[in-house]
Amino acid sequence: MNGIYFPGLGISLPNVPNSITIFGFEIKFYGIIIAIGFIIALKIAMSQGKKTGLTEDDYLDYWLWMIIPTILSARLYYIIFNLKEYVGEGISFGESLRRMIDIRQGGLAIYGGIIGGVIVSYVFTKKRKIYLPQFADNIVYGILIGQILGRWGNFFNREVFGGFTDSFIRMGIPVEYFRTEGSYTHLYQSGVITDTMVKNTEIINGQECITVMPSFLLEGLWNLAILLFVIWYRKRKKFDGELSMIYIFGYGLGRFLIEGNRTDSLMIGPLKISQVVAVLCMVTAGAVLVRNYLKLRRGKKLICHRPVSGKNAAGDPSSEEETAEGKPSEKEGQEDLTGEKPSKRKKPEKNE
Repeated sequence: MNGIYFPGLGISLPNVPNSITIFGFEIKFYGIIIAIGFIIALKIAMSQGKKTGLTEDDYLDYWLWMIIPTILSARLYYIIFNLKEYVGEGISFGESLRRMIDIRQGGLAIYGGIIGGVIVSYVFTKKRKIYLPQFADNIVYGILIGQILGRWGNFFNREVFGGFTDSFIRMGIPVEYFRTEGSYTHLYQSGVITDTMVKNTEIINGQECITVMPSFLLEGLWNLAILLFVIWYRKRKKFDGELSMIYIFGYGLGRFLIEGNRTDSLMIGPLKISQVVAVLCMVTAGAVLVRNYLKLRRGKKLICHRPVSGKNAAGDPSSEEETAEGKPSEKEGQEDLTGEKPSKRKKPEKNE
């Protein structure tokens, strides 16, 4: 009943709980994984910040700023586009509020979290006089790792799956699991569990299972591919903000394709909201990338902080701000990826 199976791959996991109990209190693996993701993301951002002229405190302070707003925005995004689950006939105000607050079963939308993070990043960097494109490039690694880990939280919750499939990559989930959890009727009525799934159940390990496309796994692998590319490309980047724009474009492309198969998508009319946002991300990031590549081709200098280590690491007066050609930059007349001159921050006297 608690099993998760990948019969086409020969993988059988007969007992996969979705939580642990400590001193009588149930803690969902989803929440534990999200917390681990935040910690890893912070450590990576602090490390990359030191290599590009910023400090560990910059990112530590930022993380303290953004943790609560990001979780709230992720939850708010999910509620807004799934409002009928929280507000409607037969749902009292108290029950509505309880459902909105209870995130132990999931219900955090990554796009909402990213939107919240972007807003906090803008406010934080303006207040601290930090160059936003430089700051954003160092966050990308942590965001991707957090997303990859977060999808495994979906695995434990048996959510974020696609439609019926009998392909080799199919994931089998016992029907009895949903019935025991008390979610089967709701998932069936809302279309997450479809008639096609019910009519094509498969007996796996002696249990009746729906077999679905593991969308969470596909997205996790896609994000891993983006992460590996960004790691490889980081010392080759041509301007500040390039890594973050590559991430936004790449994630949008993958999300658009994978979302098409999901049965639990948030909707706006006949459209899947995640696909709409994905297109907006691709268009915006693609336009910024093309605009700046054309500037570089015309010989325009763009600000570029590539990762350095050793004596040239952050805080060392000998570190240099490089252009795409790898030469020390001339700040006068130089533009950032938005076409504006970056905000100036006090640096060691030797570099001024």
